[in-house]
Amino acid sequence: MPLVIGPDEWRHIEAAMIQRAELLEAVVTDIHGEQSLIRDSGLPAAAITGSQSFWRQMIGVPPPGGYHLRFIAVDLGRGPDGAWRVLADHCTTPAGAGYALENRIALSRATGDLYAERNVMRLASFFAAFRDGLAGSATRSAPRIGLLTPGRYNQSYAEQAHLARYLGFPLVEGADLDVRDDKLFVRTIEGLKRIDVLWRRLDTRFLDPLAFDVSSQIGTPGLFDAYLAGNLVVANAPGAGVMESPVLAAFMPALARRVLDTELLIPNIATWWCGQTRERATVLKRLDEMVIEPAFNGVRPVGLPDGAILGQSLSEPAREALMAGLAVRPEDYVGREVVRLSTTPSFNGQRLEPRPFTMRVFLARDGAGAWQVMPGGFARLSNSGDVRAALMGEGAFSADVCVISDAPVEPTTLLGDPANTPVRRQSGVLPSRAADSLFWLGRYVERGKNTSRVIRAALGGSVVADSTVRTRSAEQLLADLLVSWGAGSTAREDAKGKKMPVYALCEAALDGRDEPGSLWAIATGVRGIAQGIRDRLSPDLWRMIDDLYKPARDDEKGALIGRTLRLMDRFTALGGLAAEYMVRGPGWRFHDLGRRVERSIATSRMVRTFATNNATADHLSTLLDLADNQVTYRARYQTGLARDAVRDLVALDPLNPRSLSFQMEIILGHVSALPVLRDDGMPEEPLELARRVSAMITTVQAADLDPDFLLGFEARIMQLSDAVGRRYFLQGSVVAPAKSATQLA
Repeated sequence: MPLVIGPDEWRHIEAAMIQRAELLEAVVTDIHGEQSLIRDSGLPAAAITGSQSFWRQMIGVPPPGGYHLRFIAVDLGRGPDGAWRVLADHCTTPAGAGYALENRIALSRATGDLYAERNVMRLASFFAAFRDGLAGSATRSAPRIGLLTPGRYNQSYAEQAHLARYLGFPLVEGADLDVRDDKLFVRTIEGLKRIDVLWRRLDTRFLDPLAFDVSSQIGTPGLFDAYLAGNLVVANAPGAGVMESPVLAAFMPALARRVLDTELLIPNIATWWCGQTRERATVLKRLDEMVIEPAFNGVRPVGLPDGAILGQSLSEPAREALMAGLAVRPEDYVGREVVRLSTTPSFNGQRLEPRPFTMRVFLARDGAGAWQVMPGGFARLSNSGDVRAALMGEGAFSADVCVISDAPVEPTTLLGDPANTPVRRQSGVLPSRAADSLFWLGRYVERGKNTSRVIRAALGGSVVADSTVRTRSAEQLLADLLVSWGAGSTAREDAKGKKMPVYALCEAALDGRDEPGSLWAIATGVRGIAQGIRDRLSPDLWRMIDDLYKPARDDEKGALIGRTLRLMDRFTALGGLAAEYMVRGPGWRFHDLGRRVERSIATSRMVRTFATNNATADHLSTLLDLADNQVTYRARYQTGLARDAVRDLVALDPLNPRSLSFQMEIILGHVSALPVLRDDGMPEEPLELARRVSAMITTVQAADLDPDFLLGFEARIMQLSDAVGRRYFLQGSVVAPAKSATQLA
């Protein structure tokens, strides 16, 4: 159920949020500039320097683009009387805007035209204004804006990927970036490309290990130098997080009167800082009526191991510990009033019920530097039903915030004016990390298909009726192939050293948690890789990946062939979706190149295993099963199975989409189309290797496809894969040097 806010109430909230944003900007500017508020006793120095987000390096540093704050969020709570209170400010890396956008999209789809009929204000104009604001802050006329993420293990990574895709920003990590001549660049397959603006979701501490925290493993050395030189705009500026400290809430009313010469339109919840004598006495006297919190984010003082706590809920030992901490370091504590929240309807699956809520409102600067408020927000609903804000926590449910307009709302999108949109056929730069992930996503998907084919063949799931029963020799070769792929190595022998049955080996190859090549491990790898490039995958493709592997149900125990076939279908469908949805640009080339490399290796190993000089008819039939070429062979040859005929079809036929010849033709085409850094016209290492390997296959005869030749082919394909990685993917801090000025654009 959406949280609905009327136009008059929203106008009050909007004006109050803009007022608060101006106040936050003025205070953070003074803290890092003249420091008149501290000098004239308007703000105690200890209330600033006690914060882990205060960085002395930022004092006297004017922010490039003119502002410390460009995107902030404010948490609001509404009391039972309808009055709003500010619960918290978020000035470092505010999260939730992407969730608000997803909530709106989901509810709009579910309700049809209801939002338009009820004049619900749209969110797209807010994001368009924010994007214009970031672009306008840069010094170049056509700036490149990146969204800096901590990586896929961050709890809000999915939101970051969604926002990057929606806004059209490249999603970059610290390792993707490099600083040259006090300018920031992203490492791409085409060399270094200039980054003018970073919208960061990375805490200041981790931004640059040379300037902030030397232990950071996810930052970019030298990034702060680019910032100091004025060549990089960072939103929000380093050090802005000092405004998030709960202690500042105690001074905000007085700061508003001093800085803005007015009262706050929406006040903070009443806060007393225990670093002041009179305020500490008030907290101690009214302890049972207050919430006791750490004064600074990230600090857990004595007596508050879990953060905020209700004074009235303190046990005697806990109260004694708190008093001891207050006596030693009172400046680490604040006392706050207990805020009781109003409720909003929520559907629990059967009926509507009231739930307390808080609302996060987002503000961003537009192209003129003015603050714009998102006409909506992100509401969090209490799971417990407790109406006290201190006990609500983060909430277990979310709701869309719908702001009703007085007049019909014009349709707006992020696409701008179609009449003035220049035509382009490139999707922007492809970072080296993304190319790496796309390449290995292709390899892992193809590996899953090939492994499932081998398991199917070992279990007797042939495509022709007269080949469903394998000889012991063919079964043994299939088992050996699974073991060589790491799909059944731990289940190869029992405790007495006796070889396990093929069925047990297939079970391990399907579900084995200790098998690096099992289908479970491959599916897990596919999901992990895809998470890192989620901003580049279509929703349909991600849903398929997210639902790729399912553990066996109780009624499926032992039904290996059925589950193997379903997994094979899923891997096949995944490859089809990638081919269907991915634009034929550099990203698709790397993805398909990975598939072709993996298929070449797998096909070569299959031919080397089952089409030896001493191969039996059963061995050759098994190879045709694995290559899915039974029907083609029978249509082409009216006689029995012949070794060279099978070899030629499976390995050398350029019309067979699984043959080595077919793969090498596509691989050579992909590598030839990749960007180069050399200016002398000479081929780079990947292209040289691709030409050599392609020549191997196009000149060999079926009779010469012996194990030695195929082993040599596999070694060269792996060399080609490594060469592609060395040239186009990240290699620690070392990247290929740019050869011309155009590659530092």
